[in-house]
Amino acid sequence: MGPSVTLFGKLRAKYEVAMQPLGRAIGGVGISPNMISTVSLIIAFGSAVAYASKEPLLGALGLLGSGVVDMLDGSVARATGAVTRFGAVYDPVLDRYAEFAILFGMGFGGLVNWPWVVFSLCGMVMASYTRARAESVGGLEHCRVGLAERQEKIILLLIGSLLQPAFNAALPIAVLVVGILSHMTVVQRLNFTYAKTRGVRVNV
Repeated sequence: MGPSVTLFGKLRAKYEVAMQPLGRAIGGVGISPNMISTVSLIIAFGSAVAYASKEPLLGALGLLGSGVVDMLDGSVARATGAVTRFGAVYDPVLDRYAEFAILFGMGFGGLVNWPWVVFSLCGMVMASYTRARAESVGGLEHCRVGLAERQEKIILLLIGSLLQPAFNAALPIAVLVVGILSHMTVVQRLNFTYAKTRGVRVNV
């Protein structure tokens, strides 16, 4: 793998295999991947409320919980064979709503200045949008390249949240770093797509 592959890219396959037993167990009781995605979003909203209430540690707990639950939906889908086209759209859409909610909570709580919130959100949304376009219109099998995907961003925000009570610039710095890495990921994904599709024309 090249240096543009996401930081946790090498661990993805091992994680997916390790989570299959849990995915089968959850799917066996009738819980669908889309239900898990919805629960993840609800937890993210709770995290946002905590951040808006100036409670970064509670916000971090909700952020962690949302991230862990969000990882389970793919495990259930793969383990039970319940991978659907709708689910492939539904999950990332809810992920974007979760990101907006959490960063808006930080902004409303006064933990992070609004310009940094907007800067980071734009980067996160555009990184996801670039990947989606590359894999749809660009025809790429995958575009999981760049410095940061959702897992890396969650970890950075968790670190900032946990350090915030002792260092009140920790969370703003984390949000700023997430924004920078997200915008850099956009550039890397555009370069990757250009290299893979160079000379390929589409009908308009």
